[in-house]
Amino acid sequence: MALIKSISGIRGTIGGQVGEALTPLDVVKFAAAFGTWVLQTTQNNTLIIGRDARLSGDMVNRLVVATLQGLGINVIDLGLSTTPTVEMAVPALKAGGGIILTASHNPKQWNALKLLNQHGEFINDLEGKLVLELAEKESFQFAEVTKLGTYTQNDKFLKTHIKAILDLPLVDVKAIKSRNFKVVVDAVNSSGGFAVPMLLEALGVAQVEKVNCEPTGHFAHNPEPLPENLGEIARVMEKGKFDLGIVVDPDVDRLALVNEDGSMFGEEYTLVAVSDYVLQNQVGNTVSNLSSTRALRDVTEKAGGQYFAAAVGEVNVVNMMKAQNAIIGGEGNGGIIYPELHYGRDALVGIALFLTHLAKTGLTMTQMRATYPNYYISKNKIELTKDIDVDAVLGKVQKHYVKQPINTIDGVKIEFDKEWVHLRKSNTEPIIRIYAESDSLSTADHLANKIIGDIKEIISDKSA
Repeated sequence: MALIKSISGIRGTIGGQVGEALTPLDVVKFAAAFGTWVLQTTQNNTLIIGRDARLSGDMVNRLVVATLQGLGINVIDLGLSTTPTVEMAVPALKAGGGIILTASHNPKQWNALKLLNQHGEFINDLEGKLVLELAEKESFQFAEVTKLGTYTQNDKFLKTHIKAILDLPLVDVKAIKSRNFKVVVDAVNSSGGFAVPMLLEALGVAQVEKVNCEPTGHFAHNPEPLPENLGEIARVMEKGKFDLGIVVDPDVDRLALVNEDGSMFGEEYTLVAVSDYVLQNQVGNTVSNLSSTRALRDVTEKAGGQYFAAAVGEVNVVNMMKAQNAIIGGEGNGGIIYPELHYGRDALVGIALFLTHLAKTGLTMTQMRATYPNYYISKNKIELTKDIDVDAVLGKVQKHYVKQPINTIDGVKIEFDKEWVHLRKSNTEPIIRIYAESDSLSTADHLANKIIGDIKEIISDKSA
């Protein structure tokens, strides 16, 4: 069993001991802490909540609702919804914040409370620490019986979200309709099972084949949209009857695409392709995190814009996008952030922009993928003993490569011409994660292994 308390929320497995898993008592305590923080900082007593379809969602939802009402907070419940829909609802409905009940790409035994500020964006580091402190101290003042909060349901906001997407200048419904697209959707039996087909119908897609689209919470495969988990939709696509496949995670903030022949477009390239389309229509800057593909930088600079790298984590990418006035950004895990709509990862707006791009080019998926630079990322980790000072090790690696361009805003990223390696320490265990990118997977693996060798040498020198 596991319980992880972080600045972005609380995440854990269902069942087990209090303080060691996401038990009802832990849910109540953390919901009370966040509700208290919202009341103290905004004097706004309305909160939006929504959830994905995982099995524990209804139970956790009722615990959170009752706790917030007990604080005197009026709750607007979007019910089964998507993360980006809740994010958009918070400012639209003039709420003081929001809670999304989802463990994102984690397996079905997990759930989480993801916390949004009054702008519908994830709370930042300082705000998260304040919520954690309130939870630790149990500094809650519950409302008197005549001042309990109200509860209302709103299952219409997904339509509002989709209409806002259709109204975007760069979403061309006419162009999409003209291509008569035939699309397969795998929504891993969660909220995307109804949200994505609803969007595709509104966009004029000719045919939608649904795979794992019943929102039962019984995930048909590992819910993270990685190639190794997408065999079922790949086999459907291999038959050659469809133009593209669309895969989303349980809360619909990550988008992966499958080519017409069943091969993977590559989740790193979702952001690249959508950014390419946006940049063709507007010169501007882009942002992704340090562990995302260099292809975005190549596409951005080719279009006359400037690329910026942010620390890993959606809130960090959003902050960098605001600072650099970026017109599009996101993360290499298929997360599209399009500020014209809102500052949050949104698979639905990603789908609409990508389909417009594909329609206007007249290309197939494989033809479009071939227009982008080919990079491959090797993902590795090295486990260390608890007595090793990870920061000191990373510092020595940095000194070893002092002649190379280095970024230290999040671990150590070292650039070698068009190759790079990014080293990040885990916040919860003595592990260094090592991502490397090159123009072939074997070269990326070689680069990663070279850095791993350097780390081992640094550790052995210290031990000698």
